[in-house]
Amino acid sequence: MTAEARSGGPTVGDVVAVAEFRAALRRFLRQSERVARHSGLTPQRYTLLLMIKGAPNGREESTVTELAERLQLAQSTVTELVSRAEEAGLVEREQSQKDARVAHLRLTEEGERRLMQSFTELAKERDQVRDAFAHFNDLLPEG
Repeated sequence: MTAEARSGGPTVGDVVAVAEFRAALRRFLRQSERVARHSGLTPQRYTLLLMIKGAPNGREESTVTELAERLQLAQSTVTELVSRAEEAGLVEREQSQKDARVAHLRLTEEGERRLMQSFTELAKERDQVRDAFAHFNDLLPEG
């Protein structure tokens, strides 16, 4: 928050900075959707595959519960999304050795191929979002 914002509310500059950052995020998301479709993925499946491959600690696997938390979706929604991705040959399940109620999800070769195709195509857009965040951060330093 800027000094001006602390003393009397947000300034026009603060609002402009937030609006520009949100616009940059939206451009990134829109381009991600286009690239995902070009790779034969829905935007939701692209995000699902990305979250599985990019699981914390580099595990490259996840559970429905973990995905529901990371995606901020209901567990039933994630279960349906996973089932459809599994039917499409993009995801596979393996029962946990520790808890039979838990299935670990991993990408299949095809899921990996499509994710990497999209991910690689979005390198420039990731750089643009990184730059927008840095600019946003410079305009609105913590106070």
